Amino acid sequence: MFERPQSGEKAVLVHVGLHGAPRPEELQEFTELASSAGAQPLALISGQRKVPDPKLYVGSGKAEEIHQQVLALGAELVIFDNTLSPSQERNLEKVFECRVLDRTGLILDIFAQRARSHEGKLQVELAQLRHLSTRLVRGWTHLERQKGGIGLRGPGETQLETDRRLLNQRIDQIGKRLARVDSQREQGRRSRRRNEVPTVSLVGYTNAGKSTLFNRVTEAGVYARDQLFATLDPTLRRVELEDGAPLILADTVGFVSRLPHELVAAFKSTLQETVEADLLLHVVDASSAQRAEQIAEVEDVLAQIGADEVPRIEVYNKIDLLPGTEPRVDRDADGRPQRVWLSAAAGQGVELLLGALADWFRSDIINTRVSLGPADGRLRALLFEQGAIVSENHASDGGWELEVELRRQDFERLRKRESVLAAQWRDQPPAFDQTG
Repeated sequence: MFERPQSGEKAVLVHVGLHGAPRPEELQEFTELASSAGAQPLALISGQRKVPDPKLYVGSGKAEEIHQQVLALGAELVIFDNTLSPSQERNLEKVFECRVLDRTGLILDIFAQRARSHEGKLQVELAQLRHLSTRLVRGWTHLERQKGGIGLRGPGETQLETDRRLLNQRIDQIGKRLARVDSQREQGRRSRRRNEVPTVSLVGYTNAGKSTLFNRVTEAGVYARDQLFATLDPTLRRVELEDGAPLILADTVGFVSRLPHELVAAFKSTLQETVEADLLLHVVDASSAQRAEQIAEVEDVLAQIGADEVPRIEVYNKIDLLPGTEPRVDRDADGRPQRVWLSAAAGQGVELLLGALADWFRSDIINTRVSLGPADGRLRALLFEQGAIVSENHASDGGWELEVELRRQDFERLRKRESVLAAQWRDQPPAFDQTG
């Protein structure tokens, strides 16, 4: 009979490269992840394989090498920087005689420690339960015992079946609670749209300096530390730009390479602030040698949550760590800001970012005239819902002549929202007399 060993903090770290030798930066991030979870790394063992071993992920020789390190160092935990199947995790625990954790479990543990709000705790618990549900497979033998006692002897419900049923019930309960929270958030988003206040969402790789920048711009006092996943819960603050125009700035969870799918799914309601944003500020650690890879990882997650088409400005942060780099704004051929170089910690270039935001939203307004027929009442209602109609005159055919003013983002959102828009606004330039 095999019972799962208890966990501890003294850990041996294992990284297995499937596409060549691991880069030093990968090993450094893995070590920082383990430390962020509260582990005490005693050793880091790396190796290479073309394909994972179906039984142990690593080969039997490497597994024995890790076991000897566990015994020699008195480790209580082995953490893999890879995703293990339930059977691999179980088999490795038998070999090592200590608890085994994979990358997904490690990140889930960090998120569980960092969540502060009621919503954040629910989202983390949902992700943990979904992950645990894949682990309820014949590895923990006490879960397979039949219930005993009067009336329960014989082919009764096994403990494994009971646990799976209770687990699914809890997942359903949390899902319903999060649906209510998401409904409340959607009400807030509708209110902001009615008040024509644009939303700008900060996104970026974890530890790129999003919360530091958020605090610098809003003076919100959000927790910010030089560690991975310092903050999880989204924070929204109102900001007045230099021309007096307001916007809502949202700080969101940071991303990391190979972010577990359980977390992307569980945090979808939180990340909806990113999907619904009018503009993304993609914060990049300009001093990182892996900034290109980190940008690609963020873009991948944005695509997963459906935010890849939201317009964005790249914010290259931490230029104080790049000698000779001065704060500046890079613009495209039309003069729109594309990239801002600054240091949130030192306060250098923050005013350039605020100016770039003011320029962006000033140039983001479309002023057009639209002719609608009598059958286009739904489209007219949608435009009124957006608060986009400046003036309206009745046409001789029973339709309407409208002057419309709205942001480009809202315009594109309307075009995609209803098929009638695709028919009415088939080709944007011919259909509109664009005056702004």
